[in-house]
Amino acid sequence: MAQPLLEVVDLNVSFRTDDGPVQAVRGVNLSVGAGEVLAVVGESGSGKSVTAMSLLQLLPPTAEITGTVTWQGEDLLQVPAARIRQVRGGEIAMIFQDPLTALNPVYRVGDQIVEMILAHEKVSRSEARKRAVEMLDLVGIPQPERRVRQYTHEFSGGMRQRAMIAVALACNPQLIIADEPTTALDVTVQAQVLEVLTDLAHRLGTAVVLITHDLGVVAGMADQVSVMYAGRIVESGSVDHVFDDTGHPYTAGLLTSLPRLDGDVDQPLVPIAGQPPSMLAPPPGCSFHPRCRWATEAAGCFSVVPPVTERSPGHVSACHRARELTEANLLDREVLVAVAMGAAPADPAGHADPADPASRQAMSETVTDGGGTAP
Repeated sequence: MAQPLLEVVDLNVSFRTDDGPVQAVRGVNLSVGAGEVLAVVGESGSGKSVTAMSLLQLLPPTAEITGTVTWQGEDLLQVPAARIRQVRGGEIAMIFQDPLTALNPVYRVGDQIVEMILAHEKVSRSEARKRAVEMLDLVGIPQPERRVRQYTHEFSGGMRQRAMIAVALACNPQLIIADEPTTALDVTVQAQVLEVLTDLAHRLGTAVVLITHDLGVVAGMADQVSVMYAGRIVESGSVDHVFDDTGHPYTAGLLTSLPRLDGDVDQPLVPIAGQPPSMLAPPPGCSFHPRCRWATEAAGCFSVVPPVTERSPGHVSACHRARELTEANLLDREVLVAVAMGAAPADPAGHADPADPASRQAMSETVTDGGGTAP
């Protein structure tokens, strides 16, 4: 197996506050190789963006970072400031989530792209400006020769997002960290931008770490996916494994909350109940247990942090009950819908009990008979 370009091991990030430390990232492990697209998905507040910014030491002084971030043999958390400035933009580029704050409003857009190129490459200013025009054209901005001389307030929201992507691509980085790169774009331009990123990965061998909420984008673009919840990776593997052989109730909840074109049109969407926890005081045990319909004290969900276990080669999840839930097909979309609609039997705690054979059989019959599509 080829050595990954980037390998993150046991990454922890906390922020000092007056109320105590905010445990934003807890024990994250990630790796991505050349030409590979890794998607990191999860709700807002799960730690995705903090993880990304910590890789390039872009967090404020109140952040405390531990772990290792190995980039081509060196730990980016230990290198001097001069070296990390070389890496930022030149070797690893980041597409930030909010271009309105990432781009400088008092500089022309083209000058900001030129500045990036001149900081990392020995080229003339005229050559850098020519490439700036090419970058704007690459990301689909019309009339790039004119737009390169304009300011950010003269761009629409979608055009600012594309300009931010042009800045990131300007120096042909080996790794692109894309933090919600298509949030402000319409679907046509979104497809164009994703096509550019995919082409860079598969044709030029550029690695991409894609941070997103959009599981549709993940399914169509990513090779590997890591699901984050409350600062931890709860499931990781290939897109096919994670989508088709889901091994964590949170991942199953994300998938069940999305509409499906190939499903029953009358089947309701099932949101994940509750809210993500406060990272000032995350829940003990499995962080997802307050929102999980399958959590039990007997399994250790309330008190013991679930270990990361391998489900199949390259596919891992962190759930105490993953094996029994998947063997009983209780993470399948139809079953989750049936339980949510009250069409499946429940235990005294109000949850269907996968450990009970009668309950499992009844749930299977309910789904087979169409009980999961109650109005």
